[in-house]
Amino acid sequence: MNRSSLYFLYNLRSTYPSAKVSGALESTRKSERKSMELAGGGKEETQQQRFDVVVVGAGIMGSCAAYAAAKRGRRVLLLEQFDLLHHLGSSHGESRTFRATYPEPYYPPLVVESLRLWREAESEAGYSVLTATPHFDVGPAGDSSLQAAVASCRLHGIDARVVGPDAAAELFSGAFTLPPGWIGVVTDVGGVIKPTKALAMFQSLAARHGAVLRDRAEVTQIERAGDGGVAVATADGRIVFGRKCIITAGAWVKKLADKIGAASLPIQPLHTTILYWKIRENYLKSLSAAAGFPTFASYGEPYIYGTPSLEFPGLIKIAMHGGSPCDPDRRSWAAGTGPGGAAVEAVRAWIGRVMGGHVESADGPAMSQACMYAMSPDEDFVVDFLGGEFGDDVVVGAGFSGHGFKMGPVIGKILAEMAVDGAAATAAELAQFQIVRFQKDPKGNRKEFAEQDLI
Repeated sequence: MNRSSLYFLYNLRSTYPSAKVSGALESTRKSERKSMELAGGGKEETQQQRFDVVVVGAGIMGSCAAYAAAKRGRRVLLLEQFDLLHHLGSSHGESRTFRATYPEPYYPPLVVESLRLWREAESEAGYSVLTATPHFDVGPAGDSSLQAAVASCRLHGIDARVVGPDAAAELFSGAFTLPPGWIGVVTDVGGVIKPTKALAMFQSLAARHGAVLRDRAEVTQIERAGDGGVAVATADGRIVFGRKCIITAGAWVKKLADKIGAASLPIQPLHTTILYWKIRENYLKSLSAAAGFPTFASYGEPYIYGTPSLEFPGLIKIAMHGGSPCDPDRRSWAAGTGPGGAAVEAVRAWIGRVMGGHVESADGPAMSQACMYAMSPDEDFVVDFLGGEFGDDVVVGAGFSGHGFKMGPVIGKILAEMAVDGAAATAAELAQFQIVRFQKDPKGNRKEFAEQDLI
């Protein structure tokens, strides 16, 4: 245990008379009692261990929350159990889709506000991480999810133009051949985000506003420390005090919630595989973001998505939404990537049916990358106070289910508002994101449209 932590524990009760340091924290305090007595007051170093907001997890949501809180002048500590910008969770890689087409009507306003915040952060940083493109959805004309997405866009003033197979063949260099009975939906709200670059941007902006970033700091316990605050212990022996705490631990959130004795969060980590396919020689330029090729998604069984050629010359990302349940600490990194794997075969068949004239699929993907989802039962987010003994002192953001990255700036801002102000000031429908929904129904929010199949 380092000296700062000893000073902190020694002064915790005198500084916060009603503080309770129990369990793992209490045992640590007792075992180091003699050392603490020898250490003395250490008022200055103790002050350095107190923060207005402690954020646990430095993925996109935690980094955006840290930035939002620090920008408001709060003293912020951002903790990451691995190295910053690691590739072990859900916030790394070369591309994420930006789109506003959601069947659920509560997502498009979040996407629109997030776009504004992306541009605001880019302006502050002085460089771009989001490349604007059109977005193109395809699927059976009668698909209830696709129809609901069109209605949801129009409800919020987002232009969604519906086209048939013939008209679709005239768009985007004729890359999409829609089967009979399918439609396409074109919107202008689309784009590709560079995830690792974006993560670095928000972390650097948070630091610029005074946030402290600390990696290789696995949180092992969070407990009430009295006076409305929490004590956060890390595996390296440090203990810090936060008036408020935000948990954005991604695929590890359920493990952490169980460890600290909080309400169980039904978040299932999924190992997913990102696939890149070779573009046919004549279409190398036309399928690029620079040429205006769209991000795209295909509704039905299974749900396929893709981005224009951007990160790897000559390759295009086309993958399937979903994955296999996994333990985030014991993953099979090759799951689904080999010949005959469910993800590979599903995408290969879709390419042959819809984009075969422009993308090669016979020999399988040119490359693959591993990623993880933190999946909720209804694929909706969890944005709520943790409750229980933690009351409103701990806020949790979780279950972003493979589609949350684009909304990182707005969710981070909302989490910061909840922690700092006790409520979200950003206009958003948050009732659908409350933890209590799983107590009412283990499956969470019931939806009128069809759910997409996951592997």
